[in-house]
Amino acid sequence: MKKYFGGTWLSILPAGLIFAAALAGGARPAISRADTKSASGSADVTPFAPLALWSDAILAGDQKSLAALYSQTPPSQTQVPEGKTEDPAEEPTFWSSLRGRGLMHINLKVLEIQKPKPGIVTVVLRAELTIQTSAGDQPFVVEASQAWGQDNDGVWRIYATTRGNVSPNPPRRLTEPAKPNTSLYAPAADAKPEIASALSMAAKDHKRVILVFGANWCYDCHVLDATLHSKQMAPLVQANFHVVHVNICEYDCNLDLVQKYEIPLKKGVPSLAVLDSDGKLLHSQQKVEFENSVRIGPGDVTQFLETWKPTR
Repeated sequence: MKKYFGGTWLSILPAGLIFAAALAGGARPAISRADTKSASGSADVTPFAPLALWSDAILAGDQKSLAALYSQTPPSQTQVPEGKTEDPAEEPTFWSSLRGRGLMHINLKVLEIQKPKPGIVTVVLRAELTIQTSAGDQPFVVEASQAWGQDNDGVWRIYATTRGNVSPNPPRRLTEPAKPNTSLYAPAADAKPEIASALSMAAKDHKRVILVFGANWCYDCHVLDATLHSKQMAPLVQANFHVVHVNICEYDCNLDLVQKYEIPLKKGVPSLAVLDSDGKLLHSQQKVEFENSVRIGPGDVTQFLETWKPTR
């Protein structure tokens, strides 16, 4: 996928901390949520507890409770496709309005979480929504990143947000992760040692190495990984390949590896390269065939693996 937002900005937290946020009427039937803990005690699998309060308030359409989760002093900053605002009411108004538009269910998927300093947490998330329309319940999604800070009283609030608009969420034929692995892409500096280790193992077991260039914020990267670990694909992968995830961060990390393995980074990620056990580049995806997991199916991934598996 191509990142729908770009760049970072600085926001000032209480106590002078500075951080960068990298950054998406009438009675109704009962609403439901997934992945976060509600007052009813449903399972909590989010890696950051305050997201549960945020998700609950969205489902309830509770603008007041949402507003309490955003910083007022300094005012929270919001970057949307239409521009940037420092109006702290922007996000509470947007999210609380979804209930009136027919929001029935929210499935919150956290793709990346970082804790750059004590009292600071940044998350990249994907809010998958079911909205009741005249055509029936329809799937939508909002992609966003948030920077949370803890004030002197220990209360977590959102100080900065980058968010996309509500968009249709078309079904995928590939396996989607119920809970994305927020550590799928290790720190950028780990890439070269991991490639060296994979090549060393490949030389011994006569397998090949697949390099998957991407980043944790990339949902299509998580989908591809879930597909490679699916019951259908895992035996084929394990028998023939060692897989290394190469972190490109904000399209600014491991650029020497991008160049070495001929990855057309501007076309998006995930983008794959296949190496022989001696490190020779056998193939790189010049057309970035796996960049959009909506367009491809299991047969496309299987064909790729069958084509590039080693000859026994």
